[in-house]
Amino acid sequence: MKIIVGLGNPGTKYETTRHNVGWLALDRLIDAWKATGPQNKNQAEIYQAKVNNEPILLVKPQTFMNLSGRAVAPLAQFYKCAPSDIFVLHDEVDLKPMALRLKTGGGSGGHNGLKSLDESLGQNDYHRVRIGVGHPRQLEPDDGRRNMDTADWVLGQFSDQDLRELDPLLDRIKNAVELAIRENMTKAMNRFNTEDKVSDQKKDK
Repeated sequence: MKIIVGLGNPGTKYETTRHNVGWLALDRLIDAWKATGPQNKNQAEIYQAKVNNEPILLVKPQTFMNLSGRAVAPLAQFYKCAPSDIFVLHDEVDLKPMALRLKTGGGSGGHNGLKSLDESLGQNDYHRVRIGVGHPRQLEPDDGRRNMDTADWVLGQFSDQDLRELDPLLDRIKNAVELAIRENMTKAMNRFNTEDKVSDQKKDK
């Protein structure tokens, strides 16, 4: 059993905010894998699917971001899932917009959803699928938003152009998670983190 968690906030006003990109990525997996559900349980929407004959739970906590762990920890305990069985899809301000990085373990980086998971699970060595949303200080040209509060930035809406650019990234995320499940996280990191670096280098030229 694998548990894949998309971090986000419930409510229509948050649907296309940067902070909810984990939910958008989870929705792509739900559609691609023809997952069944949702079942409302443990303060979460839960969908079920199979990848390579591996049972998968796709989880959207309904607790709001800073309490996400309360929805995930009981599921991990009930299904006896180790941290290596848990994948968390989340926004990352320390990555350029539309960048993708996979990693296992590490700190929360100030992300309230990850903080809650660390506290509730009692450990932080689960897998992370980090989806870049950038930081206002990176904005070029400076249109007056560089000093914007980070919380306001991540709770801001994606533009129509952002959503168009996000679409192929969501497919890459699906492919990365599938590879991690079929093979292992190391292979997925070697392939998709390297691809992302090449993509970044092309953009910088």
